[in-house]
Amino acid sequence: MGKLIDGKAFANRLCETLAEEVASLKSEKQLTPCIAVVLVGEDPASATYVGAKVKRCEQLGIDSRSHHLDVTTSEEELLSLIDSLNNDPAVHGILVQLPVPKQINSEAVINAISPDKDVDGFHISNVGAMAVGQNNMVPCTPLGSMMLLEDELGDLSGLNAVVVGRSNIVGKPMATLLLQKSCTVTVAHSRTKDLPAVCRGADILVAAVGIPHFVKADWIKEGATVIDVGINRIQDPETGKNRLVGDVDFDAAKDVAGAITPVPGGVGPMTIACLMYNTVAAAKKLSGIA
Repeated sequence: MGKLIDGKAFANRLCETLAEEVASLKSEKQLTPCIAVVLVGEDPASATYVGAKVKRCEQLGIDSRSHHLDVTTSEEELLSLIDSLNNDPAVHGILVQLPVPKQINSEAVINAISPDKDVDGFHISNVGAMAVGQNNMVPCTPLGSMMLLEDELGDLSGLNAVVVGRSNIVGKPMATLLLQKSCTVTVAHSRTKDLPAVCRGADILVAAVGIPHFVKADWIKEGATVIDVGINRIQDPETGKNRLVGDVDFDAAKDVAGAITPVPGGVGPMTIACLMYNTVAAAKKLSGIA
């Protein structure tokens, strides 16, 4: 059996370090990092995610301001709120929980957030900065995945990396970050010819397609490191209860991979920890602290 990459433990260690840094910023710089979280509507999964983020803020000493808007909120109303948060010096990070209701253009919302307060790392300016290797806000899930990879493997240069999925939120930025670490990167997707063969060439395999158990064990090269970004809710045929599974057929893959992230307990906790990381970084940058 391959090594389990414990994202929950890593996230806890990262948050302990961030809590110490936040305490130092408060006592030495009179600076309290603050994030504003905006939720539009009543989507249960989104409400759960927001609750988890607010809880982490409390644990770290980060101020959080929650704005829960009605599902009928117009795009104009949401953009007006974002504008006020952009201009509030006490707010260092702004996160609008996606998805938003259909009457609101998510791209307009993302790009209305000040790039310096874009702790999700989705603003077009931050995406462009990342593409050319400049310091910027990096999307939380790819950032957390990279932290786990470097902790597990150390130097990634020269390794073959395959990213299955090309979303703007995970797939594309993940490929960019791997390229920056001098990996040889392949981005695979629904139109990739002979996808299993492409995956078998990977020293690092990142699954980010949103399909439960999509990546099979015989797609994985023996000893490869597997990062499973998927979070899918399925019904267990034996118990009838819902449970979370990844994009990788974990039970079979764990016997082939050299190291693999479980679901839950892998990449998921890192995403929220990296949101806290980005919020602290934003607070320091906006306050002129190196």
